Amino acid sequence: MAKEEPPSVSRDLQELQRKLGLLLESFLNNSKVVAFMKSPVGRFLDRHPFVTLTVLMFVTMSAIPVGFFLLIVVLTSLGALMGAILLEGLVISVCGLSLLCVLCGLGFLSLALSGIAMMSYVVVSCLMSYWFSPSRPLTQQNANVDCQLAMKFTESERLIF
Repeated sequence: MAKEEPPSVSRDLQELQRKLGLLLESFLNNSKVVAFMKSPVGRFLDRHPFVTLTVLMFVTMSAIPVGFFLLIVVLTSLGALMGAILLEGLVISVCGLSLLCVLCGLGFLSLALSGIAMMSYVVVSCLMSYWFSPSRPLTQQNANVDCQLAMKFTESERLIF
């Protein structure tokens, strides 16, 4: 008691087979396919269907990993580019801040040294003008005082340095 298929199912299968045949005919009548099938590679693949199926399966199965690989390459390149830009920005920022600190320190140091040099110049010029002023009479007592001041000045220099 085999159950027979209803006539609508077999008619649907026949319709599907006819549509697939038309699709295959339109594919085989394409000018690019005809040119490929006339080439030596096309003739070889036409004579060796198992090799054709193997090549077709290999190409379709390898498309996904190759696509993922290319996607990873592109994303890695973009990541490296963004990382380089961010790293470059970070390096420039850190180096810029350190350069700013160094330059501020050098500015402060130069101000301090120029202040010390100016004060030294003023003090030395005042002492020189005081010691060697033409309006001041040279007496023995003044010479001793000047000598004592000079001695105290050199002693204070030894203590400082």
